[in-house]
Amino acid sequence: MQERAYEKRGEQFLLIKSPPASGKSRALMFIALDKLQHQGLKQAIIVVPEKAIGASFHDEPLAKFGFWADWRVEPKWNLCNAPGGDNGGKVKAVGAFLESTDKVLVCTHATFRFAVDAYGLEKFDDRLIAVDEFHHVSVSQDNKLGLQLGQLIARDRVHVVAMTGSYFRGDAEAVLAPQDEAKFDTITYTYYEQLNGYEYLKQLDIGYFFYSGSYVDDILHVLDPAEKTIVHIPNVNSRESTKDKIREVDHVIGALGEWQGVDPATGFQLVKTPDGRVLRVADLVDDDPSKRDRVSIALKDPAQKHNRDYVDIIIALGMAKEGFDWIWCDHALTVGYRSSLTEIVQIIGRATRDAPGKIRARFTNLIAEPDASEEAVTEAVNDTLKAIAASLLMEQVLAPRFEFKPKHQENGPAPGFDYGEGGYDPNKCNVGFNEQTGQFQIEIKGLAEPKSKEATRICQEDLNEVIAAFVQDKTAIERGLFDEELVPEELTQVRMGKIVKDKYPELDEGDQEAVRQHAIAALNLTQQAKQFGLSGGGEANAEPSINTALIDGVRRFAMDVRELDIDLIDSINPFGEAYAILAKTMSEDSLKQVAAAIAAKRTTLTPEEARELAVRAVKFKKERGRLPSLDAQDAWERRMAEGAAAFVRYKDEGRYA
Repeated sequence: MQERAYEKRGEQFLLIKSPPASGKSRALMFIALDKLQHQGLKQAIIVVPEKAIGASFHDEPLAKFGFWADWRVEPKWNLCNAPGGDNGGKVKAVGAFLESTDKVLVCTHATFRFAVDAYGLEKFDDRLIAVDEFHHVSVSQDNKLGLQLGQLIARDRVHVVAMTGSYFRGDAEAVLAPQDEAKFDTITYTYYEQLNGYEYLKQLDIGYFFYSGSYVDDILHVLDPAEKTIVHIPNVNSRESTKDKIREVDHVIGALGEWQGVDPATGFQLVKTPDGRVLRVADLVDDDPSKRDRVSIALKDPAQKHNRDYVDIIIALGMAKEGFDWIWCDHALTVGYRSSLTEIVQIIGRATRDAPGKIRARFTNLIAEPDASEEAVTEAVNDTLKAIAASLLMEQVLAPRFEFKPKHQENGPAPGFDYGEGGYDPNKCNVGFNEQTGQFQIEIKGLAEPKSKEATRICQEDLNEVIAAFVQDKTAIERGLFDEELVPEELTQVRMGKIVKDKYPELDEGDQEAVRQHAIAALNLTQQAKQFGLSGGGEANAEPSINTALIDGVRRFAMDVRELDIDLIDSINPFGEAYAILAKTMSEDSLKQVAAAIAAKRTTLTPEEARELAVRAVKFKKERGRLPSLDAQDAWERRMAEGAAAFVRYKDEGRYA
């Protein structure tokens, strides 16, 4: 990843999308030093979301490893270590730095925002602005940093390196305006490549587990005391919380074993398990500053970084997420649904560090089952659907990259790709895999190709963002999981089509259809591969593992259907496999409860849906020479005919006026 990023060091605007713990801060050091030494920039300002992350940019002896310079930050210019608030003395320090001949400053997002307000945009001309954890930025009018970056980019006198461990925004707001995003060169490094390049860690499992009653009664079903674990207990305002976080921690410790006291040096709780082991448990939930600060400082002790036995379990609420570094973590266990998908990525990132002897890591989301007697059943159902969406999306993030090609007679094998037993066959749709790059090359009959540069970029770089919008679409996931009369094309063509149009209105119709087809192909191929014999670790978990199983699954699916074509891919319900897992992990009564709550809300076709179906009906007529029939055997043809009829009816009623 660092090599790939360094090759692009001459670009004015760089966006590095790479998982947590993949070395983004080191990559920035190489790029920043080159920009300062060889590209005429005066200074580099590194901007991080919180003070703790400033430690990632401490001095590094890069020359020791063959680079031409060391990375050095004068102690007075690492403002993350300076006392005081973000607005005040630290802003004055930024002003002093801008007037100095020193080269590198590290500060928080907040300090940088106040400094831009205080000194104006032009004061930052001819400097590198590097923004870590870039998903904190958005185009929302409420996001000050996003507005300032937009203005700096428009002024065109700074270089920007943006870094994020999230592959998707996770919410409705875009990080950058489309015209700004188009200026960035993107370096994408995937989880697959990261794990493939590790010495020890090769497998990451994602799962969810449902419980009834209080979570502390069920926690040992998913918490293995033999695994190094970070437990994030629920937010006090959430449904899962008992509203007494201190007692919850006591209950978790009590479930693990018999309390033996507190280690005087570190503040860690000592707990004796039934098998006689003494666990060292770090409690970051306690609000007593003297206790929590002692534990927090002990966890950061650099002398213990490589000591696997230093701590066994960390219990946290708002801490130990973004930027928290504990290489030995095997299991990130989160109680309660997290509304931000980027937060989930950050939590998972705590378990994806490579460490000797650590071959597998996992993330488990422990979620309360909907209860028929609860008044908040709708909220419970929504949390369940969101957890499934997060799991689907993480599976997609963990999959190798897909490169789809339309099947043509003149196609041939690409260098570096393994096409399985028998090699490349010009008479069928081939599936090739490149072990080094972690990339699939898949031929699909009838696939639409993107024509514009932007549509091509989206198909190469942003499919996961399209999939994120789709799996978080309430209508899509509700119908995909619980509508027994669903015709899959209503989701894959109509719903996904609408999401692509709303997300990329600037693309023409042909490019929108190409993006839609590529996104649904990526999602459905991952889901089908999982169905074809994949198994993951962990309780109630049938998620894919990072190994050859996913590659074999895609190949087996392609062989099983003989010919991969876009109509076949469109005819698969993307949520079918998720339902199968849900049926295994949730009690039958709760499953019925969720299905009933969703069925009660089902409505007839909306005017918008009728219009989309009518558009598909016109396309059908162009291809077949006749309109879809209400009496057709094919369910999708009947649905298009219903939609076209509803469209005419709504039009006559003046609903489209």
